[in-house]
Amino acid sequence: MTNSILIIGTGALANLFAARLSAVGVDVTMLGTWPAGLSILRQHGVRVGDVAYPVRATADVTDCTGMRLALVLVKSWQTERVAQQLSQVLPPNGVALTLQNGAGNREILARHLGDGRAAQGVTTTGATLLGPGRVRPAGEGVITLGEHPRSAELAQMLANAGFNVKTTPNVKSLVWSKLLINVAINPLTALLRVPNGDLLKIPPARKLMAAAVQEVVAVARAQNIPLAFDAPLAAAEDVARRTAANRSSMLQDVERGAPTEIDAICGAVVRAGEEQNVPTPVNHTLLNLVKATIVLGSRESGD
Repeated sequence: MTNSILIIGTGALANLFAARLSAVGVDVTMLGTWPAGLSILRQHGVRVGDVAYPVRATADVTDCTGMRLALVLVKSWQTERVAQQLSQVLPPNGVALTLQNGAGNREILARHLGDGRAAQGVTTTGATLLGPGRVRPAGEGVITLGEHPRSAELAQMLANAGFNVKTTPNVKSLVWSKLLINVAINPLTALLRVPNGDLLKIPPARKLMAAAVQEVVAVARAQNIPLAFDAPLAAAEDVARRTAANRSSMLQDVERGAPTEIDAICGAVVRAGEEQNVPTPVNHTLLNLVKATIVLGSRESGD
């Protein structure tokens, strides 16, 4: 069993996973494109509170040649680039596990790496990026992995780092169940500029959560995709409650004027709804409102 891992990304979850794996003795390499983040990681490692955890950080994919286990934690709009990079360095017996938000990420990896080297997972673990190489945990969640012949080693490594790891045989159910959570929380927190738990304190926001979730349920049902919850809205509200202090990744993106994953979240629901002739007006509205927020923010900053 290997004791090293490649983490692609330098954002909130990438830093959190790197810190917890490094803390239990895993040799962590982080591949990224953020100069400030890479510089701090090289100098100080990942900081969680007052504790720093050593990692190796690089922007050069050739530094990662031969690493068998890879964890993909970039934004969904970066997946194509990362898949191309991994195709250059991941060995034939390697595996890349995506824990990204949104739909379609594993398919992009599989197109470049083959199904044998592309594994799917989701997580409801929360984290807030405080600055380059600095992260604050924001709610303990679950990592659920789709069954894959090469994922057992990764599952054990993550469990050793204290993560709550489960498996499921139905990958599509996995993806759409996480997508439902993302739809319920991410766009509304980004638009209202509030942490996850505040959505439950705002009655109109709670109504919008319910309407957006119902559209995901309808689209999943039209595709014959079973969801992991008997009560989908209650499941989404429970995640918001357990990660109440967390500022969602989409909110963090909007606050710093970065591209969001809205196309892979609400956009994925809208596209699937169009294919299945299922109306998705709430997701369509959330999609356009988040995009408009980004455009407005760019104008205000003079970009």
